[in-house]
This record gives sequence, C-alpha cells and structure tokens, in this order.
Amino acid sequence: MDMHTVVLGTSGTTAQDVIAVARGAARIELSEEALAAVTASRAFIDELAAKPDPVYGVSTGFGALAVRHISPELRVQLQRNIVRSHAAGMGPRVEREVVRALMFLRLKTLASGHTGVRPLVVETMTAILNAGITPVVHEYGSLGCSGDLAPLSHCALTLMGEGDAEGPDGVVRPAGELLAAHGIEPVELREKEGLALLNGTDGMLGMLVMACADLARLFTSADITAALSLEALLGTDKVLAPELHAIRPHPGQAASAANMHKVLAGSALTGHHQDDAPRVQDAYSIRCAPQVAGAGRDTLAHARLVADRELAAAVDNPVVLPDGRVESNGNFHGAPVAYVLDFLAIAAADLGSIAERRTDRLLDKNRSHGLPAFLAGDPGVDSGLMIAQYTQAALVSELKRLAAPASVDSIPSSAMQEDHVSMGWSAARKLRTAVDNLTRVVAVELFAATRAVELREGLTPAPATRAVLDAVRAAGIQGPGEDRFLAPDLEAAYAFVRDGKLVAAVEAVTGELA
Repeated sequence: MDMHTVVLGTSGTTAQDVIAVARGAARIELSEEALAAVTASRAFIDELAAKPDPVYGVSTGFGALAVRHISPELRVQLQRNIVRSHAAGMGPRVEREVVRALMFLRLKTLASGHTGVRPLVVETMTAILNAGITPVVHEYGSLGCSGDLAPLSHCALTLMGEGDAEGPDGVVRPAGELLAAHGIEPVELREKEGLALLNGTDGMLGMLVMACADLARLFTSADITAALSLEALLGTDKVLAPELHAIRPHPGQAASAANMHKVLAGSALTGHHQDDAPRVQDAYSIRCAPQVAGAGRDTLAHARLVADRELAAAVDNPVVLPDGRVESNGNFHGAPVAYVLDFLAIAAADLGSIAERRTDRLLDKNRSHGLPAFLAGDPGVDSGLMIAQYTQAALVSELKRLAAPASVDSIPSSAMQEDHVSMGWSAARKLRTAVDNLTRVVAVELFAATRAVELREGLTPAPATRAVLDAVRAAGIQGPGEDRFLAPDLEAAYAFVRDGKLVAAVEAVTGELA
C-alpha cells in the first residue's frame, strides 16, 4: 500500500483517510477481511429472505409502511423503488468533496459486515469512487435521522446507473453513461441493499471531519493574527507566560498562549505600556485571546472525539449481528454528530468576534497607541481599511446567525414514525459556511495587523512576524500606502490563510505550533 491508497476493513476508518478520499486522489481498496465479513452477513440475509416471517428492510416496506409484508417477486422492485423515491433532493448541488466523503463513509459501514449487502455492492461503490465519478447531490433532503436519506439516495441512484453524476472531468452526464465509460456495471439491488445504502449519518459526519481539520488550522492561524495584533498595538506578552495558564489548566488555553508566545519571541514592539500613553493592562480582545481561542480548541477536541467514535461505528437499520440476528435499532439518529457541529459553529462565531474587535482597535486612532486612523496613508484623503472592517463585521454578524443551533429543532416526518429528528445535515451545512466566514475574518485581521506592524517604524518585529510580512508581500498582498482597490488584497489574504501559508510561514521560524 502506498500513501495514495486507503484500505477499508471491518473496524471503521480514520479522519485522515476520509480527507484523503474526499479532497485528494486516494484510491480505496477493500481488505480480504471486509469482503469475508460482507459475504458472511449476506448469507444471513439470504436465509431470512427465504423464510415466511417478515423482517424489516428485507421483506417489509419502510418507515411508516413497514407493516406491509413484501412477497419475494416484488423485493427487487422494493429496493429499487426506495432509492428512486428517496432521491428527492432539491436546491444547489453539494460540493464534490462532501459527496465523496458521504459515499466513502457509507462504504465504510457497508464494509463492516453489519449491513447484509452483497460483496458486489461494496465493490461497485469502490469502483465508482476510484473512477472519480461523483453523484449529483442537492442541498435539501436530509433531516439527519434514518440517515442522510435524500443525499445518500442520490448516491445509490448512481450505483444503479440512474440519475446524474459528475465525471472526473467535471462534466455532469447521465450516470449510466459514466459507468459504461469506466467499465462499471450498474447494480440491481436485492433484499436489504437499497435500505442499507441510505441509512447513515455519513453526510454530516464527512462534513464534521473536514470542518475539524479546517478549524484546527484556523485556531492556529488566529493565534498568529492575535499575536501580530498584540505586537502592532505595543501590548505586553507577559500575559502569555506559561505559569499564568498553568493555574487555570484548560489545555486549549495553554496551547494558544504558547503559540502566541512563540510568535512574539524576540519582538521589540511588545511591552511598551509605560511609554507616551501608559496603560496598566491590554484590552480583553488582546489579553484574553488565549482564553477564547483555547475554549474553541477544547470544543474542537470534544468534536474530534465524537467524530472518531462515529468513524468506528457501523450505522444502519436493521443491522446484522455476528450471531446472525438482524435487529432494528436507532443508531442512525444524528444527535451526537449534530450537537458537536453546532458547538463548533458557536466556537467559530466567538473566535471571529474577538478577531474583529482586535481589527477595530488597530483602526481606531484613539485606541491604537499611535497608529494612523484606519491605517490610512493620509487619513481624510485616504480611508485606509475602514471598509475592510465593515466587511469583517458583516462576516462576524453572519457567524452569529450561523451559531443558532440546528440540533434543537425537530420536525416530524413519515406519518409520525420518525417523530424526532436531529437536523444534523443542516448543522453541518451551516458549519461549512461558518468555517469559510471565519477564514475570511482571520484574513482581514492578518491584513490589518501586518500593515500596522509595518507602520511601527523604528521598532523591530519578532522574527516570526518578519517571516509573515515577507510571505504576505510575496503573495502579492500589498502594504501601507494610498488607497487602492482593496478586494483583491483581501481575497489574496483569504487564500493565504485558507491554504495554510500563514501557519507555514511562522512554523519555518518557530517550529511546529499547536
């Protein structure tokens, strides 16, 4: 196995493998253990299907229609129909990386040997992912209970050679044509298989895994921009001393303080509290930066714990147990995942909020300790970064709206059979927007703080700060001067943060940050 291959066994997968498949070009292989487990569980389903007793998902209808026993000659039609009828999504297309994560995580459960599908099903889904074929999935259609139903149904439709999908060239075509072009035979679903393809938390979990990775980078980025703002405001780094954080032992707080301390090492700008404008303490947005970012880090650690548990899970209903029993259950309910998706949206909103307050302080000549108003070249003639802060404020305001939890909502469905749902898919969708917004907020602080540091003529910034300034300018993000078209600079700063270049520039000087 090389670094571009992910092997699926029976015991789940890892966040790294999900990201490798969703965002990278990683190929998937099914282990012999997985294929053996799938074969064994299918034998139990075939045995039950031959008996006259009704078994949910094998020989009955679904949801509120589970009271009907389905005769053997109608069961292929039953499985085909559940996919067609549940592929009822609407709205914009969901991003390719989300759909690939969704499919890979469903494949993870199918490979566990707890779903009762045939090996043909897992092999065909693997082939579709490896061919770079991505089903067209729509924004709306999941309530986060009984699985991400509509999104997974659109994926299952592709497995059947129906519906639309995007090829590796990015062109959307009929799925049947794409399968044929890659030598993949459509699957005719049999007992239990349609249901098994639909019944999981895979969409919300895939989005959680990717959000966790993105937020980990953003927390480090925000520690860096907070340090740059402290430096530009001639603040003190004494509040970052490890002994102060040791007496309030939250691990995230200590990590953020340590990051800021590393960034500021060797700065000649910090500690000027008793100069021309003496102050006893820095404002909360500076002094409490590790406490706020650290609380977010600890929330992220909890979310990762939940994600890891779900990555090890086999989520289906009913499930095939090792002793051959096929049992109904409620493990498809998305509450555990939905809660942490909402928790992360709250953390993102607060981190964005404190970053915006630091930016505003840099721009206000009454609070910036000697910096020109709005960091303008000629205040009055030039407006400087006045409206950049407006943009940042608008993003923060939306972050606050996105922090309203989706998981406290529930809307009954399926004739009151599914009478309490998680709304986890909705929590995940809004978190993706929140992560993007937070990236932009941090980028605006970076843009302002680097300009402010450069305006502190005669004072030498920290070596890590110097590295950031050099990297930012090399990326085409311009420094102080007269007014110009700002949007391109802000977009370049956004890409600089999003792509990890900010963290890389600092770590080249400091070594690895938390």
